[in-house]
Amino acid sequence: MRDLILNWQLGVNFGWGILGLNLFAHLAHDDELRPIMGVPITQDQLAGVDPLRHSRIWGAAQVSNSYLASLGGGDPTRKLDAIQVDCLGNNFTDASRYRSGVMIGRIIFETSALNGAAALLEKYDLLLTGSTWNAEMLKAATGRTAHVIHEGVDVSMFCPAPRSGWLDPERFYVFSGGKIEYRKGQDLVILAFERFAARHPDATLVTAWHSPWPQYSVGFGGRLESPIRMGPRGMLDVMRWVTENGLDPGQVIDIGQIANVLMPGVLREIHVVLQPSRAEACTSLPVKEAMACGIPVIAARNTGMLDILTDENSFPLRRQSRVIPINDLGTEGWGESDIEEIVAMLEFTYQNRAAAAATGVRARQYLIDNGRTWQQHTATFRQWLMENAA
Repeated sequence: MRDLILNWQLGVNFGWGILGLNLFAHLAHDDELRPIMGVPITQDQLAGVDPLRHSRIWGAAQVSNSYLASLGGGDPTRKLDAIQVDCLGNNFTDASRYRSGVMIGRIIFETSALNGAAALLEKYDLLLTGSTWNAEMLKAATGRTAHVIHEGVDVSMFCPAPRSGWLDPERFYVFSGGKIEYRKGQDLVILAFERFAARHPDATLVTAWHSPWPQYSVGFGGRLESPIRMGPRGMLDVMRWVTENGLDPGQVIDIGQIANVLMPGVLREIHVVLQPSRAEACTSLPVKEAMACGIPVIAARNTGMLDILTDENSFPLRRQSRVIPINDLGTEGWGESDIEEIVAMLEFTYQNRAAAAATGVRARQYLIDNGRTWQQHTATFRQWLMENAA
């Protein structure tokens, strides 16, 4: 039995956490690999996981926690007899207290400013990433090949079903998700929806824009006049933000921060999902979750999204202009979606609901046919480990 350290925290309401949860769950009873999370697993991190699934993985979680406890505070001079996967972002550095016999850097990044990347990644035996865009940039910056394994979605949980009937059937619901930040393009959503809603008083924007780190979103405005502010109880004041930027609050529903396991019930009420991200390192969990539910998606065809969006499975935003750099992020390869094209896509899905729904059906089948599930992601990841890191 080989220990596999997944060196980050699992959870139910952020990207790395959902990845960790699904990898850990699918490997919890593996005969050859024993998954160890890099951060102790608590009941809070599993909030919303149903009791049946919880019972299947909790024993493995306790083993993982005991393993971490046995390491104490971590000794950087000690090399563990394990395969270790570190999570790396835009700065290509990790805060790991451990070093193992096989070191893998899983790098998910949006910046194109990669100076010094080769030296920072030198300690890793293998590199892993989630999109062709990331892999190509790594190759150009370091000369090394990073293996691509696309992220997945739980198609048993995110699946088509009838609408509940609780919501007003006379309204047209547009959903947008993701942490508020420049690259996610919530400013573009607001600008486009303002124009669309002026034509259609029955349109409603449903937002899931919160994250566990609201402080990093405060002050963002993008192309809007008013920036997002912190509201009461330490939550972003989304309703004030959209109102100050021209939307009718009666046409917006902010669902707050909810566990990922509750999202299928939200998505199945939606007519179309809008994600005009300026950059996606991978292939956007909100997009894949919507596709798995059979909901049509309007999304920007740039960066990592080139690996998933087609004219058959979505409504790609193809007018992508150059993005103005912000802070110290390099934005080469990013894309600025055209507001008029977004509005046109919203209008098409509004006027052609049967055709839009058929696109959603094809999208779900695309995910299944192309192995974009967490089960297949884990199987591919496991096979790659056994062939390259055993």
